[in-house]
Amino acid sequence: MNRYASALSVYLGTQFLITLAGVLAVFLALILLFDTIELLRRTVSSDDAGLFMLFGMALMKAPHTIQDTLPFAVMIAVMFALFKLTRSHELVIIRAVGVSVWQVLAPSLVLAAAIGIFSLTVFNPIAAGFYATYERMKDGLMRNDMTALDIGDSGFWLRENSDNEVVIVHAIDVRKKDNGLDLGGITILVSGPKSEFVRRVEAPTGELRDGAFHLQNTTEMHPGEDIIRHAEYIQATSITLNQVQDSFAAPETMSFWDLPEFIETSRAAGFSARPHRLYFHSLIATPALLCAMVLLAASFFLTTQSRMAEWTMRGAAGVGAGFVLYFYNQFTYAMGLNATLPILIAAWAPALTAMCLGMGYLFYREDG
Repeated sequence: MNRYASALSVYLGTQFLITLAGVLAVFLALILLFDTIELLRRTVSSDDAGLFMLFGMALMKAPHTIQDTLPFAVMIAVMFALFKLTRSHELVIIRAVGVSVWQVLAPSLVLAAAIGIFSLTVFNPIAAGFYATYERMKDGLMRNDMTALDIGDSGFWLRENSDNEVVIVHAIDVRKKDNGLDLGGITILVSGPKSEFVRRVEAPTGELRDGAFHLQNTTEMHPGEDIIRHAEYIQATSITLNQVQDSFAAPETMSFWDLPEFIETSRAAGFSARPHRLYFHSLIATPALLCAMVLLAASFFLTTQSRMAEWTMRGAAGVGAGFVLYFYNQFTYAMGLNATLPILIAAWAPALTAMCLGMGYLFYREDG
């Protein structure tokens, strides 16, 4: 009996994987088509954007989009696989010999959890790397401002135009304090409109506040002139604290393995890194969400009903439930970003809600 049960599990799991591969192929084709069209529309005035370049950018973005749509691909794959099994009367025979709902769904649940773990640990770093490249290329094509700001392992970097000068500010240490930033190991390089060197300013400490860098005990150097020392030096800037907080790399451009270190570094510098923490927990919830989508799909399509009108109604209800879950997921995520909901609740609520609803209905149907 165990041999037959194993063979049945392998068969059901194979049907799920084949269907999922087909659904993902359709998703990929649609993603590439619509992303390429959108990039063409947004870069219509750019002479540097060719069709092959934009298609390559769409390819780089595709893994990230596939990762986002994976739960719905799993849901559609389960629904379609159950539809095929029912239309061929295989599901009727399987249920007639005493196989329970949970035995039918077990292969898909195990595979969904495995796909979620694979997506989390292997596919996500690849998708994040391609998405970071895509964002850099998109910014190069579409961004017109001349201000660049970055905070990372190498410290604080700022480049901006100011009064026909190009100002580059680098600080080795950065820490948030009240309504400003405390900086350490500061270097300011200023060049003219023709990229000629104008001056260099160095300071051991300083802070960013009130629209300016306030540096203490500075050393100012000009070409061919003596060194000038200042007790305090002020360099005006248009950068605000909110812009500094927004300058952190987007969570989607960072891999699952890099996020914990980035979060700890940001929190040590006084920043909450809430978007990155929320995104990290939403990634961890991926296997549970995929399993929940299997249960939710089975709630609509695990039936012996063969009338096409009934299938149409079930399909519409299943797709509707998927959209409701999507908007619920977006709503809880936005509430988490705004600190209205705790991060754990915002990240895990969609998966746990869908799982409870699916399991509750299947328990009721199977056991009465």
